[in-house]
Amino acid sequence: MTSETYRDAFGIPHLRAADIHALARAQGRVTALDRAWQLEVERHRAQGTSASFLGPGEVPWDVLARRARLADTARRCFAALERRDSETARWVRSYADGVNEGLPAGARRAPEFARTALTPGRWEPWTPLAVWLSTHLLFAGFPAKLWREQAIRHLGPDAVGLFATDGPGTAGSNGWLLSGARTATGLPLLAGDPHRFIEDPGVYQQIRLACPEFDAVGLAVPGVPGLPHFGHTGAVAWGITNAMADYQDLYRERLRRAGSSVEALGPDGRWHPAHTHTETLEVAGEAPVEVEVIETERGPVIAGGPEASYDPEGADGGALALRYPPRVTGDLGFSALLGLLRARNVTDTDRALDAWAEPVNVVQAADTDGGTLHRVAGRVPLRARANRLHPVPAWRPGHDWHGWHEMPYAPVPDGIAVMANQRGPAAPLGVEFAPPHRADRIRDLLDTGGRWSAGEMAAIHTDTHLASAAPLLDHLTALDGLTPAATRLRESLLAWDRRMAADSTDAARYAALRGAVVQLLAAQPVFAPLTEPPAYPEALRPWLALVPRIGFALEHLLRAEELYGIDRPALIRRALEAVAAEPPTGTWSDTHRLAPWGALPDGLATPGLAGDHDCVLCTSAVPGLTDRAARGPAARWVWDLADRDASRWVVPFGADGVPGSPHHHDQLPLWLGGELAPVVTDWNRLTPDRTLEHPA
Repeated sequence: MTSETYRDAFGIPHLRAADIHALARAQGRVTALDRAWQLEVERHRAQGTSASFLGPGEVPWDVLARRARLADTARRCFAALERRDSETARWVRSYADGVNEGLPAGARRAPEFARTALTPGRWEPWTPLAVWLSTHLLFAGFPAKLWREQAIRHLGPDAVGLFATDGPGTAGSNGWLLSGARTATGLPLLAGDPHRFIEDPGVYQQIRLACPEFDAVGLAVPGVPGLPHFGHTGAVAWGITNAMADYQDLYRERLRRAGSSVEALGPDGRWHPAHTHTETLEVAGEAPVEVEVIETERGPVIAGGPEASYDPEGADGGALALRYPPRVTGDLGFSALLGLLRARNVTDTDRALDAWAEPVNVVQAADTDGGTLHRVAGRVPLRARANRLHPVPAWRPGHDWHGWHEMPYAPVPDGIAVMANQRGPAAPLGVEFAPPHRADRIRDLLDTGGRWSAGEMAAIHTDTHLASAAPLLDHLTALDGLTPAATRLRESLLAWDRRMAADSTDAARYAALRGAVVQLLAAQPVFAPLTEPPAYPEALRPWLALVPRIGFALEHLLRAEELYGIDRPALIRRALEAVAAEPPTGTWSDTHRLAPWGALPDGLATPGLAGDHDCVLCTSAVPGLTDRAARGPAARWVWDLADRDASRWVVPFGADGVPGSPHHHDQLPLWLGGELAPVVTDWNRLTPDRTLEHPA
């Protein structure tokens, strides 16, 4: 039998094969054909070699990837997978084989290879694990611990709670589950949208995977087999959001050289040998960079080294070691992936998720028997609370890991469960969570809608109400003695419906006022010590910038009983008068525009957007810095358990990663308009793609 590839009207690949290994090979092959450039960029990023063809701008990431030992960890995890779960290891190997088969043809289609003089390389069996690690290394936001340390040092311990919010480097999502009691069909519905940095090509790939064991549609991560995050097998469906759990630790290390080796001071008061070697990082157009790789008993040293200074309290500078679960356990959780595809009900899904490692997710699932599941999946270490808040001294006892948290479960009260990165079942596992606005809004909308159908879910996805506007608007009501222009602006904003609609002039004015307030707050002398982040690696600096921190925590700062002696009414008055003197002349979407990332960003689409960071339609600008949105819904999906063909999905751009191809950006109008494309599972309605047939 040959593996077969079909396409729907949007060019989405539908694959079927004789067995799971032939299917994995076909998935790798079609992904390489459609996304060769994306795959090779991700492979090089995982290996810390992207600067070799993208240039010096990628050096900071490559240094971090090398020092964090991502590729070496992926090798270890794959070797352990072969020992522990040979079937899954062979399945992953088949995927990598398929990528290698498809890359030559895929590279010929993709003009970026010629532009950068890049020759496709070889995918090893461990490469998909390296891509997964690279993609999710910063998901838990461990650099936020560096920010908290600085905030505590300069502002006191209360600053942790005051600035606690969904920070600029984290990624979130919306997701909701309706039991059959809440739907028109009497069977469950699942829906959601992962909020991630928007990339072109997209970070999710719509695909169908069918063989005698299963027939699943869902969203794959290019470079990784299966459907890790979102899938529907016909009998059971699942989706995830980021649990906002804290499962990575930073240790301040005291290091010294001992001849040609390096030693680290341990909690027992003794110096212990550390692993060390040097790697050469090639840089296009510039001289190579030498990277010293050091690893202590805690983990890889990602910043500093033996020559780095530190103060007597170990509160600044020095070397930093990163401890993360796969490096400790040799397990990346890939044993969960086949179990998800083979699941026939939520019990099977639950059992598969027991093998999940990272990132730590809140998962919702439902099946055609009406069963539902709402749980956290992943691996979170048990350790001291200080570890979770900020870097801890490696040379002092009490900061080791001693086991793993049990993963929490949650009920589905009144037939509705909502997950939007708020404090929910994962609350015991994290420090900072998203404000409750998105979750509260989704539940309120679902509560007022009667019995829902799959086709009505798009109205939830695209809601633009901004509850977090309340604190700033409340401050406006108390202002008096304003100029006529400021009075008119205030009255307009107080009458505004608080929707960040694309065509709203009031939304644009509110955003301008908010930005002005953030800038004035950031300029206050009390925050001056936080304006210059410490000398940490450049790749970690988004977490250390003051303006985004104030922008995302603005409602807490405005609601606090006292804020370091700052006269907030006077500050807001100044901002209001300044905006009234030069008000925005257009609508919100005139400045709130999509800013997707691309390894070669020429010609990327930058359309105007509705929504905002705390809207259900979460298109995240950075108040006080820019109205442009680099983050947003990287996909939208609806899984109908009564009829899989009633399910819906959409991605920001399209199924094909090749610029100019018919399916490169053909879903963008749907994504912008809040529409969803149909999920088609009838093979007779699909078009065979004979170019990809291959012996099983």
